[in-house]
Amino acid sequence: MERYLWALSVLRYPSSSGQTLCDLITGMPEHDNEKREQYRDYKYLHATDSLKYASLTVMVTKEVVEGTSKKTNSCTRAIIWLTRSVNFSTHLLEGLVKNSESSLQEMVEEAYKSTLKPFHGWISSAAYKVALRLIPERDIFIQLLMGSCQDPGYFGEDVMVLVSIVQPLLEEINAILVGVPHYAHAHILNETVTALH
Repeated sequence: MERYLWALSVLRYPSSSGQTLCDLITGMPEHDNEKREQYRDYKYLHATDSLKYASLTVMVTKEVVEGTSKKTNSCTRAIIWLTRSVNFSTHLLEGLVKNSESSLQEMVEEAYKSTLKPFHGWISSAAYKVALRLIPERDIFIQLLMGSCQDPGYFGEDVMVLVSIVQPLLEEINAILVGVPHYAHAHILNETVTALH
């Protein structure tokens, strides 16, 4: 469980500019207090009863048995959407490294189509199109990610280290959800199958 909380904290950790990776990717400050409170609740639950909340498998299975896994504020939905978001982020960053001539907007569009779009309804897709217009230039984005005290020349190497750390966690979460009977079809890292909308 600590590994997943750590991975989430990486995306939410402010850079030297005070912005989080989530802020920089979307182009606007993250202001979803409900999601932040939900994250703190899960962290608190794990701290207060580490046996009951020892693993994601236990938490997801418990919600499936109780019939609460598809509720808006369920841990299962939070895990699925967090994983999808992190998957989008890693695809975007990896795309920036591998396609140095492409614009940030092109890379965001490519990452979105292959990760989040299959799971978004028309409202979320419309919000994405608006957010796409707020994306900074590629060089500005990379400079913001790297911060003022880091050499942008290390961007590619740093991204590949991050991807090598995060990708196995994403695959493990996907395997957990596939292993729970109710979510056996929930290949959250596979664009062809949808679990929750």
